Formats: sequence, structure tokens, C-alpha cells
Amino acid sequence: MSNNAGNTLVAILAGVVVGAGVGILFAPDKGSKTRKKVKEGFDEAKNELNHKFDKVSSQLSQKLTTAKFDLEDTYQDLVSNMSHKTEDVISFLENKLADLKVQNSKLQK
Repeated sequence: MSNNAGNTLVAILAGVVVGAGVGILFAPDKGSKTRKKVKEGFDEAKNELNHKFDKVSSQLSQKLTTAKFDLEDTYQDLVSNMSHKTEDVISFLENKLADLKVQNSKLQK
């Protein structure tokens, strides 16, 4: 986040807090009603944050599970590919060895 965006966010949050404080001080309700409203507001905010946290946590868990399966599939593909490449290299080396044996037998005559 850029410095200006961070400063703007802090200023907005400070304005909200100051506005809420001034609103509470000049509220026409009795203190007990105001405290009840504030408590209900905090409880609602807490419940909403918990709900959002649970939702984000669930989404992150799903993405990690998907990434794990993708990684396992990629690993299996890599191992299979390496196995095929190894077989190709072994076949190539066996052919070269056979050629060298033929050339060596010709030289020994």
C-alpha cells in the first residue's frame, strides 16, 4: 500500500472514531441506552468480522487444498517424465556400447 493510501485510511478511521465519539456525547438518549446501543454495535461488528474471517479462512483452505493436489499432479508428471527420459538415455548408451563393441572387435582381428 502506498504511503498516501495508508495515510488516507488512517485519516478516515480517525474521522469515524471521532464522529462516533461526538455522536455518543451529544446523543439525546440516557447513558444506559447509549451504552446498550454501543454494545450492540460492537457485537454486530464482532460477529461480522468473525463471519468474514471464517469465510476467508475457508476460501484459503480450499485454495491450499487445490494447490496441494496440483503440486502432487505436477510432481507425478515430473517423475514420469524423468523415468521416460532415463529409459531413453539408457537405450542410447546401450546402443553406443554395442557400436563400440563392434568397432573394438574389428580392431582386434
